[in-house]
Amino acid sequence: MSAPEREHTEGAGFAAYVFDAYGTLFDVHSAVRRHQQALGAHHQAFSDLWRTKQLEYTWVRSLAGQYRDFAALTEDALDHCLARFPQIDRGLKADLLHAYQRLDCFAEVPEVLTWLRARAARIAILSNGTPAMLEDAIAAAGIGSLIDDVFSVDALKIYKTAPAAYALVTDRLGLAPDEIAFQSSNRWDIAGAKAFGFTCHWINRSGAPDEYADLAPDAILPTLKGLTT
Repeated sequence: MSAPEREHTEGAGFAAYVFDAYGTLFDVHSAVRRHQQALGAHHQAFSDLWRTKQLEYTWVRSLAGQYRDFAALTEDALDHCLARFPQIDRGLKADLLHAYQRLDCFAEVPEVLTWLRARAARIAILSNGTPAMLEDAIAAAGIGSLIDDVFSVDALKIYKTAPAAYALVTDRLGLAPDEIAFQSSNRWDIAGAKAFGFTCHWINRSGAPDEYADLAPDAILPTLKGLTT
């Protein structure tokens, strides 16, 4: 059966469910959405570029061996966007960064995490975000009581998709890769996690075409709600 046709049938059959944070639990575009009136007609292009540059900087820094933490890269990416869109008021920078610290979580997140915890699954986050960023996002979303562990690559000074980033989870939890279900909306992240040995659920919210055919997800779901069926 091809990956897009697979149905999730695992229930809560894993020792741990590990979630990427940005784009998977938290809506990375909600920061710009809160200020879209001030940003004007270019708000979506601005938000897309901010996210693209943020990720690009993580890969460049990892490959160059020149780590700079995710909060700094998020600000660097925002500075680039403001330079690319000179018609947007640079005075919005502080407001946008503040909004990024308190991103909205996707609507289904609390229900899905509650469902998994009720079935004795351990819930963790593995993220490029700094510990402070993740603490703020979790608190703003009100889901702290649903998360058992939060792992940040900041402890390693290298970003996903480095295998060492995924090994943070197995080393800290004392589990084998095949005991862990990994969920991410980022296809590149799924490719890295699959190469490491996790069972991977790609949360394809936008209906994007598949890629990395040799590192296919175990299931493709439109939202995290698919984990509960």
